Order: sequence, then C-alpha cells, then structure tokens
Amino acid sequence: MEALLALANWSTLLVCMVIKLPQVVAVLAARSARGVSLESLVLELSGFLVFLRYQSYYSYPLETYLEYPILIAQDVILLLFVLHYSDNMKQALPYIVIFVGGWYFLTLQKWIIDLSMNLCTLISAASKFAQLRYLWQTRDSGQVSALTWSMSAYTCASKQHAKSTGFCI
Repeated sequence: MEALLALANWSTLLVCMVIKLPQVVAVLAARSARGVSLESLVLELSGFLVFLRYQSYYSYPLETYLEYPILIAQDVILLLFVLHYSDNMKQALPYIVIFVGGWYFLTLQKWIIDLSMNLCTLISAASKFAQLRYLWQTRDSGQVSALTWSMSAYTCASKQHAKSTGFCI
C-alpha cells in the first residue's frame, strides 16, 4: 500500500510539472485566449500563492509543497499569454503589484495567513466555478484544454487520498 501511495505522490508531482503545458500550447497554437477565464486564472493563482506562503511561513518540509512553485510559474506564464492575446497586457503590472503585495500582506499578522489558508479550498472551488461559468456564458470552449483539466482532476484526487492516509512526499 505504501508503494502505491508513493507512486501516486511522485506521479502527482510529475503531472504538476507539466499540467499547464497543454493549455499554454493550445493558446499559443490558436494565438487566442478565447474560452480561458481570466477571473478563474487569477483566483487559481491566488490560491496557489496563499498555499505556498502558508507552507513556507510555517516551515513545512519542501517536499510537502514542492509542486506549488512549479504550478505558480506555469500559471504566471499562462496569465501573461491570456493578457497578451486579450490585448490587456497593460493589466500585467497591476496584477504583479497585487500578487507581490499580497505575498507580503499575508504574513503581517498570523491570523491573516491562517484565515487565508482556511479560504484556499473556497478560492480553488471559485476558480473552477468561474471557468465553468465563463464557458456557459460564452458557449465556447475556445482554447480550454481538456487534458489540463483531466490532469488537474488526477492531482486533486491523488493529493486528497494521500492526505487522508497521512502519506505525503
């Protein structure tokens, strides 16, 4: 059983290393961000940043959150392409300021980082809901990658199982 859990954890890490690549490739190939919700992407990135900040603030072992810097880097790249293909690159600087400022704001008081972490599941769910709502409104999946969504579902399921068994890499 332990070997199966180790395989699930390592495969999750490997999938996280490339999870956004199908989405980025789809946007680049089409030279369009049609169907990709900016709101969803910003919420997802916010949740990842909160989780990473929380883990580092409380000095958790790097192995327990190693995938988050990788996910953040991929989300930032995707965000820049979405802004570029939506002719909104002028919004990049305010997003950078907000995310960097938020990174430092989170640890001004212990209760802020703790509350933020407690809201991470809600932020993650809101991100997925925002993407689904955007798809429903536009009635156009555009450049949304089914492979990226499938890999995301796998990583969520494997992380949840690892947490429930107390086994994490």
